[in-house]
Amino acid sequence: MTIAQRIAIFSLRIFGWKVDLGLPKFKKYVVIGTPHTSNWDFVVALVGAVAVGLKFNWFAKHTIFRGPLGPIFKYFGGIPVNRKIHSSLISKTIEEFNKRDEIVVGIMPEGTRSKVEYWKTGFYHIAVGAKVPIVFAYLDYATKRVGLGDYIIPTGNIEDDIKLIRDFYKNMKGKNPENQSEIRIKT
Repeated sequence: MTIAQRIAIFSLRIFGWKVDLGLPKFKKYVVIGTPHTSNWDFVVALVGAVAVGLKFNWFAKHTIFRGPLGPIFKYFGGIPVNRKIHSSLISKTIEEFNKRDEIVVGIMPEGTRSKVEYWKTGFYHIAVGAKVPIVFAYLDYATKRVGLGDYIIPTGNIEDDIKLIRDFYKNMKGKNPENQSEIRIKT
């Protein structure tokens, strides 16, 4: 265990969090994180990732990369995305998976801290296109646990696979439960 991991675990424990240690055996995967109901989720998730030794890239609204925090976010794997510009992000991400021996991409399928009617499904299409697993990361404020849990190998049947994802997250609570979205997709 690295010094950074020890510091991250200690920092989370100070605030009452428990870290479920362990990384998947895969070298390439999409990791999804939910519930996402607060700006604090980002902080807990990043410290949690350091605690378990997870290095990953993640997409975020381009505006958070402005100012002095921009370089720090990029250092921690952030990739700015301007949602107003259609950029074939899914196909470009699949290409990156196909080029590399090791890559982990983290996505918050809710896409925002507010309650949404449907999850964004880009994470699923990336995993299917790149033929990689989807690993479930979580922040459960009810139990104050953070970590990586189960995973699925997507079958291409999004409705069936979403049921498995929904089942994994069914008892987890966000910091602001009123903002927590039901796990649903447009079909």
